[in-house]
Amino acid sequence: MVALRPQPRTVPPPAPGRLLDQVRERIRYLHYSRRTEEAYVYWIKAYIHFHGLRHPQDMGAPEIEAFLQHLVSERSISGNTHKQALSALLFLYAKVLGQTLPWLSDVQRPKATQRLPVVLTQDEVARLLAALPAQHRLLGQLLYGTGMRLMEGLRLRVKDIDFDHRAIIVREGKGAKDRAVMLPDALI
Repeated sequence: MVALRPQPRTVPPPAPGRLLDQVRERIRYLHYSRRTEEAYVYWIKAYIHFHGLRHPQDMGAPEIEAFLQHLVSERSISGNTHKQALSALLFLYAKVLGQTLPWLSDVQRPKATQRLPVVLTQDEVARLLAALPAQHRLLGQLLYGTGMRLMEGLRLRVKDIDFDHRAIIVREGKGAKDRAVMLPDALI
């Protein structure tokens, strides 16, 4: 008997139409987060406006370098913001316009800055949480006590809290993955 090989998954081309609509459609097709969509659309718009509304298909590495250089020198953006803008443009060219990127290795990337983490003492954390307005205090304590991300805490539903097992089920967290975190006794 002959075993069938799974066919490689092909991504259909974006629907014809306005470029930013194609970007949004591709981001949603690939299940990126809404925040990523907002950020990528913002940077792609800024890139197009920077180059006088030229279509990105008519541009390439020199234009990307000029745009990124403008962001660093004129707008003084951070290294992480630089990476986000670059990622948005690479997404545009690779996933939306379907262009191969042989010049990708020539695009300069910022160097990561090494910093020591800032750690608060228990007393500082207690004072910080006590200073939060009453309507936000529980959420602040929940984020601190469980390690959840802000959007995970904001999307939390009552049915995701398991008091018997002292656990919280985080649904569709980063990477669209579910996970369980411990529910601190102080918050029960």
